[in-house]
Amino acid sequence: MIRSRAAFALLGLGLLAAGPARAEQNPLDAVPDKMPFNVPYGAPIDLKHAEAAMHAAIAEATKRGWPMNVAVVDSGGNLVAFARMDGAQIASVSIAQHKARTAASFRRATRVLEDAVQKSGYLYALSLDGVIASRGGIPLIEDGKLIGAIGCSGGAGAQDEVVCTAGAATINK
Repeated sequence: MIRSRAAFALLGLGLLAAGPARAEQNPLDAVPDKMPFNVPYGAPIDLKHAEAAMHAAIAEATKRGWPMNVAVVDSGGNLVAFARMDGAQIASVSIAQHKARTAASFRRATRVLEDAVQKSGYLYALSLDGVIASRGGIPLIEDGKLIGAIGCSGGAGAQDEVVCTAGAATINK
């Protein structure tokens, strides 16, 4: 018993002699020079453009044989156009809309949020209200202003993103 107390005492002295523990630096403490994703809001997307984006996404999904749900929201996250392809997963109806709303609200592709969680370990992103950290939501930018977003769901995240990118290409040029 006396030996183990002496060993713990020596261990404690050794730790004190080593100096204070170095705190790991939190990358979230870095202060950017500019606001990230600071795209100004524009006028809400109109039905004609929302449908064009939706139809382009559906055409891509059809070409690949991927039944999808496609949602387009305006700059305020309000649903403007929606389609559920025959055979598309029912659970993905609300997921597609959520991806579109998240992309509009946070002014960034949902892949950025997925990467923050998956690659960087920034689990804080999951605590933000209205976040879905899954690819397949892309902001729609016209003349440098956010006019809405498109969200696709029904397949693997990579499939959702491919279809969504085709729809976004009708606006984001």
